[in-house]
Amino acid sequence: MNSAKVTREFKTGFQEWDTVFPIPATSYKVSAVLAFIVGTLVFSNSANGNFVFDDSEAIVNNRDVQPESPLSKLISNDFWGTPLIHDRSHKSYRPVTILTFRWNVQVFGGLHPFGFHVTNIFLHGIVSALIVPVTNNLFGGNAPRMSFLTSLLFAVHPVHTEAVAGVVGRADLLCAFFSFLSFLSYSKATKEGTLSIKLSIKYLICSIFFCFLALFSKEQGITILGICLAYDVITFHKINVYNLPLLVLNLFYCCPSGKSNVKHQSVLPGQSKICCSRRIESQHLFSKPFIIRSLSLIIAGLLLLYARWYVMGSKPPVFQQVDNPASFDKNFWTRVWTYNYLYSLNAWLLLCPEWLSFDWSMGCISLVSTWFDPRLLAVATFWATLFGLLWRGGYYSNDKLGRTITMAVAVLIIPFLPASNLFFRVGFVLAERVLYLPSLGFCMLVVLGMQVVLSTKPEYKKTLMIAFTCTLLVFSARSIYRSNEWLQEYTLFKSALAVCPLNAKVHYNVAKNAGDMGNHKLAIKEYEIALKLHSEYDQAMNNLANILRDEGKLDEAESLLRKAVKIRPDFAAAWMNLGIVLAALKKHEEAKVCYTTALLHRSQYPECLYNLGNLYLDLKNTNEALMVFKKAVQQRPTFSIAWNNMVIMLESIGKLNDAKVIALEALKYLPNDAGLHFNLANTLGKMNEFEDAEQHFREAVKLAPNNAIYHSNMGVLYHRWKKYNLAESKYNDALSFDPTLKSAMNNLEMLKKSKMKAVKWRVV
Repeated sequence: MNSAKVTREFKTGFQEWDTVFPIPATSYKVSAVLAFIVGTLVFSNSANGNFVFDDSEAIVNNRDVQPESPLSKLISNDFWGTPLIHDRSHKSYRPVTILTFRWNVQVFGGLHPFGFHVTNIFLHGIVSALIVPVTNNLFGGNAPRMSFLTSLLFAVHPVHTEAVAGVVGRADLLCAFFSFLSFLSYSKATKEGTLSIKLSIKYLICSIFFCFLALFSKEQGITILGICLAYDVITFHKINVYNLPLLVLNLFYCCPSGKSNVKHQSVLPGQSKICCSRRIESQHLFSKPFIIRSLSLIIAGLLLLYARWYVMGSKPPVFQQVDNPASFDKNFWTRVWTYNYLYSLNAWLLLCPEWLSFDWSMGCISLVSTWFDPRLLAVATFWATLFGLLWRGGYYSNDKLGRTITMAVAVLIIPFLPASNLFFRVGFVLAERVLYLPSLGFCMLVVLGMQVVLSTKPEYKKTLMIAFTCTLLVFSARSIYRSNEWLQEYTLFKSALAVCPLNAKVHYNVAKNAGDMGNHKLAIKEYEIALKLHSEYDQAMNNLANILRDEGKLDEAESLLRKAVKIRPDFAAAWMNLGIVLAALKKHEEAKVCYTTALLHRSQYPECLYNLGNLYLDLKNTNEALMVFKKAVQQRPTFSIAWNNMVIMLESIGKLNDAKVIALEALKYLPNDAGLHFNLANTLGKMNEFEDAEQHFREAVKLAPNNAIYHSNMGVLYHRWKKYNLAESKYNDALSFDPTLKSAMNNLEMLKKSKMKAVKWRVV
């Protein structure tokens, strides 16, 4: 069968295009609503989740998320709250995403996970709904059934779980949301035949603006400009991209009449008729509206990239070898083979999303370093499939199917390019959430494959639709199950052990979670496994040392921490923890050196200042202690324990008025801190300001009603105030909460003896 005959058969077979699907054609609005409902329902169980994994660093411990933090910090800090100019900065600049986190805190009254998760679920529903008009344009218009099926597959795909169930996935959701709005605006701008040029330019400006928001939600957003340009050429102008070089030549070498230019006959011999038609195509493609649009996209893209490069300090982020081992390997072929294997693995996750893990670094995927590695078969299969799709799109370029396949491949590849390691090193091996946007291209290819089967083999309609329905159900079930694993860190980390048992970071996180829950035995075991898998894992050494310190094994803790700071000399946390251990061993001078070294590497470090203050207290140097405690609360005004230490220290050395001033200042930031009210009440009591002391004791007891010491000290106040009945009542309250509290027992006994003596005195 010759190629012309094949092309005619494909043209005939695909005349109906969308109508071959045996489902009713609903309106685009109805389809969008249904996609929204499906997308939100499938991931609705994630609303009950906690903050897990990266959420702690990006949200819980990120001061930029708090409304009281100045908005200017969003300009100078990265996604994790670290100044962009700092060497430790990840350089991930996403101020739009951080703004939505701040909005969550304001609307839901604090760092409540429910509000954050509900917002993510809602955004995924909106993105799923936007898939309907987006793919209708990408399919060339008039494709209600195909766009609806694509939106359903996208809505339930399990690879999206990380982006939806993990709050930090908000960046990917917002990026997709603004990217699709940018594309829809651009598709409006292309219709200059039905819209005025002025209106078309307005839509073009809107498209660039939405791209700006997408880029500053997540770096991937810049790629929507490439998709828009591909859409303009492939779908709107119906041009085969493989003929673009030829079209450019024809624009210059063919004469206006359509006859071959004799002077340049040798350039395109025997192509006079084709030359004329291609010149018409060239003139249509390179028309003034297209040139305006394409140049606008290119210029906007370059300016946005420059702005992005400028805000990150004009230098790339610095990653460690464990983050992306292949990129650090010196062997060129090892890098090439491993990168290609990672591409095939990403494709496999889209096709069969069974192996899902929150992290893929540190030994999860070993390097491909030889031609005989069997994993190269997966690489060969991946490229054979991809080239097959590209060949189909290019060889049969005159039909709608060929162009749409090419467009779908473009949607799959272009958004993935920033994560490909081709242009710069990335800080991960494989990340499921970066597939959120590229997965649209995969979903389009699945629906296009169904269209081919239904057009050429209509007798399989029922079987194919049953298979597609089963796929939706299986994907939905997998998404629900995976969302349940994301509800809490323990289940999330344990699930990764089945996928990446050789990943030291997975064992590290299992250990960290176990340690946080007080299961030191499991934590020690998992930290030791992590260190066996990666002997220079400094963070694991640091955390294991902290547990050993808590168990009194100070020498072992010291050894681990010294090794950690030797591996990473700028590891501020390890320096601080080494200082704590040395202080416990009474090696005060060495401890001081460790604290100052930690502050040298991290100037904004209130925890380290607090520990340094405690060291000065041990050395009876109250002036130095007060100075560093004040620095600690300047850096973190809500640092309760530092405020309380200052009040207690000043009270203990008799500076009662200074203690009172400090406590009142602290209560401006921490009005509901029971400890501050208690310590202030003690100070006021010693100053004989009994009424004010009583007020703050009442606040302390109200905030911590089961604290026996609070009740006991309030009893002492009443005792000194000669309100003996109230004092007796408070002593009894204290003993009801802690029957072994000796101070309350002794004071109550003294009170009873005093009352007995008073009675005897009256009788006499």
